[in-house]
Amino acid sequence: MNETYPFSLEPLPYDYDALEPVIDAETLRFHHDKHLAAYVEKLNAAIKPHQDLHNMTLEQLLTEPDKIPEEAKTPVKNNGGGVYNHQVYFNAMEKDEFTTPEGEIGKAIERDFGSLDAFMKEMTEAALSQFGSGYGWLVNNNGKLKVINLPNQDVPLSDTLYPLLPVDIWEHAYYLQYQNRRPDYVNNWFSLINWDYVNKRLEDSRQWFEEHQ
Repeated sequence: MNETYPFSLEPLPYDYDALEPVIDAETLRFHHDKHLAAYVEKLNAAIKPHQDLHNMTLEQLLTEPDKIPEEAKTPVKNNGGGVYNHQVYFNAMEKDEFTTPEGEIGKAIERDFGSLDAFMKEMTEAALSQFGSGYGWLVNNNGKLKVINLPNQDVPLSDTLYPLLPVDIWEHAYYLQYQNRRPDYVNNWFSLINWDYVNKRLEDSRQWFEEHQ
């Protein structure tokens, strides 16, 4: 994806069938090629008339709302959030092989949750308690890991929050395969987590906080 406008649809880092049987190819193709593509298209359309926004990165568009013209604030927030959240979601998954977090992320989960099981329980509760559409998130909260949920395409990116790992609980993420069985989808999703990617985001979060505090 381009760093600035015009943003482009970032290809998946794996084949459409790579996440089966947890997420089938039809769901993944529809989610990426239709839903994410629409967010990219609408974000570009919102930015196009505003030359001052053309050199802003996606992170800047999401964290510097004072620079966004009033008529573009809502479409940039919603569609920019949709692009950002989906990029993290897709990149934070890999082939269905349950692995455990190692390195810094493993130590941080043990420190802040007590165990991987305790983290998974908290993440599940966050995902299942979110009313309607949104995400369950593992975030770095200024040096401490925390689980939160956020509605719609809100992004946990600020001077004190950095997003590490999302589970997408919009119905388009699972409904073709799981229908109304959101708990089954969330439970199975844990086997897809790409902990190397999450560990990299934990490293990135430290630089983010240094630059924004």
